[in-house]
Amino acid sequence: MLNSNMQLCAIQMCSNTSVADNFSEIEKQLGTLSQDKQQLVVLPECCLFFGGKDKAQLSLAEEDAKNQDLKTQLAAMAKRFNVFLVAGSIPVLSKIVGKFTNTSVVFSPEGHELGSYDKLHLFDVAVEDNEKSYCESRYALAGDHVSVVDVGASKLGLSICYDLRFPELFRQLTQQGATIISVPSAFTRVTGAAHWLTLLQARAIENQVYIIAAGQEGVHLNGRETWGQSVIVSPWGDILAQLDTGKGIICADYNEQELLKVRTAMPVAVHNRFNNKLSSYE
Repeated sequence: MLNSNMQLCAIQMCSNTSVADNFSEIEKQLGTLSQDKQQLVVLPECCLFFGGKDKAQLSLAEEDAKNQDLKTQLAAMAKRFNVFLVAGSIPVLSKIVGKFTNTSVVFSPEGHELGSYDKLHLFDVAVEDNEKSYCESRYALAGDHVSVVDVGASKLGLSICYDLRFPELFRQLTQQGATIISVPSAFTRVTGAAHWLTLLQARAIENQVYIIAAGQEGVHLNGRETWGQSVIVSPWGDILAQLDTGKGIICADYNEQELLKVRTAMPVAVHNRFNNKLSSYE
């Protein structure tokens, strides 16, 4: 169970199109963790497959729908290393033909699936980088619900990458009891340099939660460049751990008493008058 001896961790990756290679990298990073603490570990968005053509994610989802091998291996890894494991996102075949969901899945230290979340906000934008434009909705289907998962004695709110720009989601997660919110991502280098850290600290401060942000970083096989800068942010907005570039893992202690101290000293949830559905004047 989560307690003062709990660690929050984020693994930074430069995932490729080999599922086996990516599993090997995750295993390598998990092997560095301390054995005397319970960890909650967050992997990046598209942790098991990244850098190929957009349609390749759909092909992987179609293949995995037959045997559920991705979840089986992730569950086994969580059990082997005795961690709560947040598989940042994997492609899961949807009921709509030709579409998959970009899904974050949470596993317990016993290897059980605790919950999941389908990315709500899809990345259909124009960016001044070598890709120029992105259209995630071409093959991905947007989710239709928020998700808060029990991890021991605490609650974890789930988000994915572009969701970070929508504070309403984070407010809903907090209102549903989240004290920690995971942000697995593959931010572009351009948008990451401009907004990544600012948005993460804002979401932590305004909701008084711990943020675990695990990113992809580097130049991938299809030429796409991701920003990295994986961080763990406190409910006060402090950077507790950070990895700017390269592959690796960062950890910071979860302190529920510190979170309660922040929320008690500045009870923004109580003061928020929009919770009372203010009427507009005409």
